[in-house]
Amino acid sequence: MSIADRAPRHIRSISAYVPGKPITELAREFCLDPGSIVKLASNENPRGMSPMAALAVEEAIAGVGLYPDQFELVAKLAERLGVGRNQIVLGSGSNDILDLTARAFLQPGCSAVSSQYAFPIYPIATLTAGGENIVAPARNYGHDPEAMLAAVRPDTRLVWIANPNNPTGTFLTYGEVRRFMESVPADVLVMLDEAYNEYLLPADREESVGWIREFPNLVIARTFSKVYGLAGLRVGFGVASAEVADLLNRIRMPFNVNNLALVAAGAALDDHRFVAESFDLNRQGMEQLVAGCKRLGLEHIPSHANFIAVNVGDAQGINLKLLRQGVIVRPVAMPGFLRVTVGLPSENARFLEALDKALHG
Repeated sequence: MSIADRAPRHIRSISAYVPGKPITELAREFCLDPGSIVKLASNENPRGMSPMAALAVEEAIAGVGLYPDQFELVAKLAERLGVGRNQIVLGSGSNDILDLTARAFLQPGCSAVSSQYAFPIYPIATLTAGGENIVAPARNYGHDPEAMLAAVRPDTRLVWIANPNNPTGTFLTYGEVRRFMESVPADVLVMLDEAYNEYLLPADREESVGWIREFPNLVIARTFSKVYGLAGLRVGFGVASAEVADLLNRIRMPFNVNNLALVAAGAALDDHRFVAESFDLNRQGMEQLVAGCKRLGLEHIPSHANFIAVNVGDAQGINLKLLRQGVIVRPVAMPGFLRVTVGLPSENARFLEALDKALHG
């Protein structure tokens, strides 16, 4: 017996999350110039970070010798969202909030429900905590609230909902989400993952944080990694009832968000122009990618986020051909599909040209 066999069975059963391939890794593998590579794999903001955030980081460099103080960002988020400071939980990216929630509410003998084609971190977080992952069948590649309700068992403690969903880009209207909250047992926690919330059309948005007063079994996770352009700094947050947030903060590691991430996030919240311009660029880029897919005769899933899932047929083979051309996209656990992040106009054009060559060259 090896030392690894001493780890709990539920830990040994986990398949590690595989992130999007870094530019430097592809450059090494295929002897490519890193500057020539286009990465459309990780749903990052192609404009980079907010200028206000960049300035804040520059000014904060001198303070990295001290441990971070989360007070100012927590206070700013609480004021912006109209909740108490004791309802905010900061994380090293919103993934941290997902993990904290699973560890706080799951244990062996408990289950969590997620949707088919949902974010693969959900089953990983569930299994890490010793819970059983129940997969509800998808509806048109997205969440099916009725199927998810039907999957809830007496031992279910947590339901995962991503809205918009990654990797499909599908979206439940907030009317559907609210009806789900009204129907799910009050002793089942619902994690509403809104990492792509800022990319929704204004008509589709609703400030779901206000629901927590009515539904204390609701936790909302958001991130600064997407529209705010801070993916490399790793900062996100959760909003919950004071009672639930207290539990998450008890098991949150001290100083889990660094000084630079804290000041960058605080500044990014005030950079409304950057957010608006990023939103507009994303809508234009989405139209460019959709039009290109139609020209190539490819099926795509209509997306409400900053990426699009495209059915290319032989996804593994096409992905390899794209990599050899210096274009990185994301293989996903849906037969035939690749997920493509919306990039700058030139990056989108480069992808479509490479895809055409991969399909017909």
